[in-house]
Amino acid sequence: MTTSARALASMTGFATASGDHDGHQWDWTLRAVNGKGLDLRLRLPPGLDRIEVAARALAGKRLVRGSVTANLSLRRVGEQQAKPVLNQAALETVITIAAKIAASTGAQPATVDGILAVRGVLETEEASPDEAATAALDKALEAGFSAALDALVSSRFAEGAELAKLLEGHLDTVSTLVGEAEALPGRTPEAIAERLKDSVAALLSASPQLDPERLHQEAVLAAAKADVREEIDRLNAHVGAAREMLRTGGAVGRDLNFLAQEFNREANTLCSKSNDIALTRIGLKLKGVIDQFREQVQNIE
Repeated sequence: MTTSARALASMTGFATASGDHDGHQWDWTLRAVNGKGLDLRLRLPPGLDRIEVAARALAGKRLVRGSVTANLSLRRVGEQQAKPVLNQAALETVITIAAKIAASTGAQPATVDGILAVRGVLETEEASPDEAATAALDKALEAGFSAALDALVSSRFAEGAELAKLLEGHLDTVSTLVGEAEALPGRTPEAIAERLKDSVAALLSASPQLDPERLHQEAVLAAAKADVREEIDRLNAHVGAAREMLRTGGAVGRDLNFLAQEFNREANTLCSKSNDIALTRIGLKLKGVIDQFREQVQNIE
């Protein structure tokens, strides 16, 4: 399954997986938050660094972005637990020393439990697994990590579906506001020209020495600058592009974030060009909903 065919995924999630193998019990715990790229932090018990390469390869196949922390706990159970072993050399040394002390001081002879309590007399002996047993355990741990990754991906897809609904709602609002801006009578070239005509007439009336031809040229330039047709068209195009990304899914977080910046740029330009109160209000509303859209986009893989 290619990335372009995937559903939308969030970068946050949580998952666990547990299992056992040949006298060992293990638990994987995965937590994921937002990140610019894929950052996998593995916390493994001593001696298990050998599975890190395989774990990173598994994560790279399933995840594109996000900061992921993976914790592994491993313990022995049953007959495989470490057994106490008598250190004969240490025992003889302790007995000899205890006898000398008793002979020279008259103290009571050392008891068995006292001797066994001396550090080094009893040691724990770990079974030394052969290469085949070690490889089998590694495979079991890697399979457990793979299962935890599957659960994490599922949780991220579930949250991504909810994010998609929120983003679609924001796009609906943007589309509605753009439609309202387009329908405003005050934003048409004719309305702008009429307002500028009145302004030119007022200036000539107040200052007859002004050049009418020059004022007319300035009015034409002002009318062209005040036309927000291009901004409206680009906002509509951005809405269409964003909807297509949401339908396509996959790792579109960076592209959506870039598009959010373009949305904001057009809304700022619309506000700066506006010489109509109603259009300015719509522009400010656009900026607000675009900011909400951008915040949610930060969570997308």
